[in-house]
Amino acid sequence: MATGFCHDSRFERHKTGPGHPEKPARMSSVLAHIDQQAWRHQLSEVEASLVDSQWLRSVHDQEYINRAAAACKAGHSHLDSMDVAISAESFEVARLAVGAGLAVADEVINGNVSNGFALVRPPGHHAENDTALGFCLFNNIAILARYLQQKHGLEKIAIIDWDVHHGNGTQHTFESDPSVMYVSTHQYPYYPGTGAADERGEGRGKGSIVNCPMRANSSDVDYEHAFSRVIMPALDTFAPDAVLISAGFDAHHGDPLAEISLTTNFFAWMTERMLEVADKHAAGRIISLLEGGYNLSTLGSCVEAHLKTLLDGQAPSAAS
Repeated sequence: MATGFCHDSRFERHKTGPGHPEKPARMSSVLAHIDQQAWRHQLSEVEASLVDSQWLRSVHDQEYINRAAAACKAGHSHLDSMDVAISAESFEVARLAVGAGLAVADEVINGNVSNGFALVRPPGHHAENDTALGFCLFNNIAILARYLQQKHGLEKIAIIDWDVHHGNGTQHTFESDPSVMYVSTHQYPYYPGTGAADERGEGRGKGSIVNCPMRANSSDVDYEHAFSRVIMPALDTFAPDAVLISAGFDAHHGDPLAEISLTTNFFAWMTERMLEVADKHAAGRIISLLEGGYNLSTLGSCVEAHLKTLLDGQAPSAAS
C-alpha cells in the first residue's frame, strides 16, 4: 500500500522575515528535491485543508486562538516571543498545517494508505496550551493525537519526537495522560530547557513521558544506544494503536541551529525502527509531520531518507 504525502504551496505564505531560519524556502527546497526522485510517483497525494476550530480547542485555549488570529490580522510581526515571527496569513497557514496532519490521518485510518508524511510549516511541538513559542503557533502533533482518539476512537497514541529541540508543548499537553506516550531525543541542555531524563510525567501519567537527553556532538551510535536501551522497550511495553512522528531534521550534522551529528541515513534508520513498532502494535499506522530542519542543502535529503523508508518499509543501506 502507498505512503501518503501532503504538501501545499500555501505553506509558503507564512512570512517570517529576512534571516529567520524557519522560512518559506524550507518547503520549496524539499519539494524540488523530492520531485527529482524516481519513486516520487509512488507517493499518494493527500490534500490539505484548514482545520476546524474544535480541534484547535482540543489542545489550545480559545483565548489564545483568538489572540493569535487577532495578532495576524492586525499585521503584528511577532506573537508572544521574538522567536515566533508572524505575518497577515500566518494564522490561516498554521490552521492548514494542523489540517494537513489530520488529512493524512484520515487516509491512514480509512485504509487508503499505510502511512503518511505531511510537509508542513509552521512547526508545532513548542506551542503550549496558551502560548506561541519556538517558531510554533499550534501544536500540530498534539492536536493530531487528540483527533485520532476523539474522531477515530484510537486509545493509545505514541509520539516519537526526534527534533533536536525538546518538544516542551507536547510534553506539557500529555504529561498527566497515560493514554499518550511522548518520547523525545534532543540536545540537552539546550533550548527550550525542558526534557531532563527525570521528567517522566505526573500523576496518572507518570512513566508516559520518556526523555532521552543527548549531549552536544552525539552521533548515530549514541542515538542507537538510546533507541535500543530505552525507546524501543518503552514503546513495546506501551503497545500503541498509532505511531506519530515529530520529524525534525535539525539533529543532522550540517544543521546550523544545534550541535548533534547524525548522518542523513540515520533518519531512515529511526524511521525503520518506528515501522517495526507500528507493524507490531498499530497495524502499520504511522503519521509523520515535519518539525525542524534548517539547512536547505541537506533538508531535502533527510526528508527523502524518511519518506523512502516509509514507502519501502526498510532503510536504504548507504549512510552519508
